[in-house]
Amino acid sequence: MDIVKVILSSLGSLIVLFILSKIIGNKQISELSMFDYINGITIGSIAAEMATRLDQSFYQPLIAMVIYALATFLLSILSIKSLKVRRIFTGRSIFLLDKGKIFRENFKVAKYDINEFLAQCRIAGYFSLDEIETAVLESNGKISILPKAQNRPCTPADLAISVPESRPEVNVILDGQILEKNLKYTGNDKNWLNKQLEKQKKSLKDVFLGICNNDNELEIYDIIKEKPLNDVFE
Repeated sequence: MDIVKVILSSLGSLIVLFILSKIIGNKQISELSMFDYINGITIGSIAAEMATRLDQSFYQPLIAMVIYALATFLLSILSIKSLKVRRIFTGRSIFLLDKGKIFRENFKVAKYDINEFLAQCRIAGYFSLDEIETAVLESNGKISILPKAQNRPCTPADLAISVPESRPEVNVILDGQILEKNLKYTGNDKNWLNKQLEKQKKSLKDVFLGICNNDNELEIYDIIKEKPLNDVFE
């Protein structure tokens, strides 16, 4: 009976966690505020305890999970509507570098190490601070970097070049199966797909991935059964 109760409690806690996560909203870990992060850990801990503690009621931890989730949800709504609430619970952006000046006091406020800052700049592709106009520590812990005008990537607008509009590429074949909804989204049909396959002398069953590209042509990646000989990244 204890095993059955653990199984049922585990399934129940998973279902509740799934529902509550949908209510709270989907965010990446890097986008979570400290309050959201702590609440998430707390809710997960309660769910784990609810699944394994056999000597307590199922409803008490369930009520606690719901309260934590509702608090997170309500505070997220308040943060959207109120700037003051948003600054309290999500924080604010902090300038670390601007116009060649490094703000030491802001590093102290953010509790951010200068070496960590330099490492993040290198990860972003800037090995010299002289290339950076402004660096801002965002409330989610990421650093936003504005390069100096002469160091930013050149764009077609800079060169006065007119380029055609691009559209997202769409998967229309996956593992030998036609993705009919995706195919319809591209404005094409199976006749177009068959002509594209015939043109490239390919069979549907041999296609691992088929993509409708920006030129309305089918890009094909075959099913390759052999494995690479070695791992070049080991």
